[in-house]
Amino acid sequence: MSIKRTALSVGVIGAAVLAVSATTAGTAGAHGTMTGPVSRVAACYAEGPETPKSQICKDLVAMSGTQPLYDWNEVNIANADGHHQALIPDGKLCSANRDKYKALDLPRADWPATPVSAGSLAFKFRVTAPHQGNQTVYITKQSWDPTQPLKWSDLDPTPVAVVPTSRTSDNGYYNYTGTLPQRTGRQLLYTVWQRTDSPEAFYSCSDIDFGKAATAGQPVSALAAQAPAAPSEDQITAGLAKSTVSHHGHGGNANEPAGAVVPTASAAVGGSATGPLLLAGAAAIGVGWAGMVLRRRRFEAVRRDA
Repeated sequence: MSIKRTALSVGVIGAAVLAVSATTAGTAGAHGTMTGPVSRVAACYAEGPETPKSQICKDLVAMSGTQPLYDWNEVNIANADGHHQALIPDGKLCSANRDKYKALDLPRADWPATPVSAGSLAFKFRVTAPHQGNQTVYITKQSWDPTQPLKWSDLDPTPVAVVPTSRTSDNGYYNYTGTLPQRTGRQLLYTVWQRTDSPEAFYSCSDIDFGKAATAGQPVSALAAQAPAAPSEDQITAGLAKSTVSHHGHGGNANEPAGAVVPTASAAVGGSATGPLLLAGAAAIGVGWAGMVLRRRRFEAVRRDA
């Protein structure tokens, strides 16, 4: 086989490798938060970053500014890969140990809380970029004190909901049901959304109140009316200009083009640089053989001239 044909064959193989690696690399950018029961960051964003109503949301803005609220869908760890407890220390669960969101960890009993009762509960998770993964929702133990920093040991190890998520959503929401155990007073729901197409994970804290639901004869509609508001679609759209989160990018990098494709962890190898290696290998093959063809042509030209 001639050198030219050999180079062409290898070029085709390199292109095939590139195509395979491009399809196995995931499009990063799962973002969102729980809006039913509404999370802390979503509740404060719904009040208005510039004009919060509740004292706790005012204190959040005083501590961290308004940007954490405009970036309500980005409480994440880019490379969590399931190691949540190892990466997030006690007292930092709601912020995912990110300084930007540290105000979400304030141990206070005045966070906006959704009235609930034991039994079935509908969950709504507002997702701005759906991806494959799993959402696990935990509830605090009866002994939890909302005026103390939230610890991992405060969470009941038995989840109230465990659901898979897909690359599609229901008009921007993941909707599912869970079952709340018997509790009294203020409690907290902690949601972990671990992607399976990437090591990235998202976290949210939703305050709930069993005491408000205990009023005798109170209908469900009345409980819903007492719930803190979630951001409306108009609010979400209006805040996009001030958000630093690339909804279809990764990790809130405002400089990354929307829809950027980045290599993600391979489930088969436990999260590795497989994607980058494939791309680098294919590129090296292409460059190497291109150089060989050029050198061969120059040699033949010199020989003819001689």
